[in-house]
Amino acid sequence: MIRNKNIDKIQSSYLFVEINKRKVAILEKNPNATLINLGIGNTTEPISQHIAGGLKLGVENLQSLETYTGYGSEQGLDILREKIATKIYKGVIEKDDIFISDGAKCDIGRLQLLFGRDVKVACQDPAYPVYVDGSVLIGATGGYNGVNYNGIHYMPCSPDNDFFPDLSSVGAGAIIYFCSPNNPTGAVATKEQLKTLVDFALKNKSIIIFDAAYYAYIQDNTLPRSIFEIEGAKKCAIEVNSFSKTAGFTGVRLGWSVVPKELKYDNGDSVRDDWNRIVTTIFNGASNIVQYGGLACLDSVGLEEIDVLVRYYLENANIIKSALDSLGLEVYNHGNAPYLWVYFKGEDSWDVFNNILNKTHIITTPGIGFGPAGSGFIRFSSFGHRSSIEQAANRLKNSEI
Repeated sequence: MIRNKNIDKIQSSYLFVEINKRKVAILEKNPNATLINLGIGNTTEPISQHIAGGLKLGVENLQSLETYTGYGSEQGLDILREKIATKIYKGVIEKDDIFISDGAKCDIGRLQLLFGRDVKVACQDPAYPVYVDGSVLIGATGGYNGVNYNGIHYMPCSPDNDFFPDLSSVGAGAIIYFCSPNNPTGAVATKEQLKTLVDFALKNKSIIIFDAAYYAYIQDNTLPRSIFEIEGAKKCAIEVNSFSKTAGFTGVRLGWSVVPKELKYDNGDSVRDDWNRIVTTIFNGASNIVQYGGLACLDSVGLEEIDVLVRYYLENANIIKSALDSLGLEVYNHGNAPYLWVYFKGEDSWDVFNNILNKTHIITTPGIGFGPAGSGFIRFSSFGHRSSIEQAANRLKNSEI
């Protein structure tokens, strides 16, 4: 048996292994230290009452002969697909183009099967590591060269270009990974910027994989929450989304992908039909129980509960930002994302990480772990209990980082 050698090429796991190693070292040196984790992208607050009621209903249905269900449709419950089409996409997307899944990250990994290892890949830099990792695992790269992965075109996103990449150097026929609000920078693309992206993809016969997992954090009504708010996007884009960061479903696992029927390969074949084939071949569908939780999320009460949770984390971000601002740091967060992207000019991300950890006992995430353009940056996460956030803010204000 020959091992998949592409597994050895993945470097992103190094980031989290190294963070944990340094966390352990601090605790060995200071056994009584109370560490506060502002590096996580994991939700912390309990699932709200109405949404939890939906999950309970899903369990109760399995206890009754009249409502018991075994295998369901691999594409998901029709009633949930219809509700997503209506509540999230306001009828712009049809339910048959929505595929329910066990989360956006899982879909992003599976989507590489659509395009194989010979496809060109372009990715925002910095970005969520799974975009690159999925490409590495499928064999679409030549390996890590110490800076980035050969075979992947990195599109730098920085304050200098308003966190929107120069697309002119992206080759035709590429898969373009794009996330808005972005993880880790928190930047949200404007309608004009997304139109530029869509127009480029249409002209160059490329496909955008648009990650909208943080859509609910966008408070500015002038900013688009979906790529499908842009004319022409149905002909060049796939959108992935999730209940994880909106309803606290990180440990529950429920998401969806939108693959419009208008999306075609160069020869006119349907991308949606291929995705349906992949889904029905390697996926048995999201949990019936969890999908009832998703239905509750999209009730009027559920949407109100989601809004309360999102605003809670955004307020956490404001508290952290106030503390960082008091130190005179260059902080990027405009109130539309749960992350703060902080620049330490001329400094190494890992050195800054160590300095913050040693002086404040706060865990962050080095920006370099999200790509070469993250060098010199640190990501702060607002996912945390309010008491921990306030304690961390006080530590930062009284520190000399």
